[in-house]
Amino acid sequence: QVQLVESGGGLVQAGGSLRLSCVVSGSIFSIMGWYRQAPGKQRELVANIIGGGNSNYAASVKGRFTISRDIAKNTVYLQMNSLKPEDTAVYYCNAGGPDFGYWGQGTQVTVSS
Repeated sequence: QVQLVESGGGLVQAGGSLRLSCVVSGSIFSIMGWYRQAPGKQRELVANIIGGGNSNYAASVKGRFTISRDIAKNTVYLQMNSLKPEDTAVYYCNAGGPDFGYWGQGTQVTVSS
């Protein structure tokens, strides 16, 4: 049984930083990603990482966010710096791709201005 457990969300002032973690159990996936969904908006890709290190970022977070993974711990991270109020959303960890993969329960990130 695959489980994804996220942690690290919270309330932070604009310009601050947060680090999200997602521990995966039950299987190993080549592609891991972080998505987010703000109120009234569709879920969108924030960043993903494929295999050992190829990564992709949404244009809105490029240069501010960094995705990484610890294969030994089967954990993926999202380091978020220079946070903006528009980054406020529920952040979801995904394993295996958005169409047929698995999702975490989500963690709230709130950035105050």
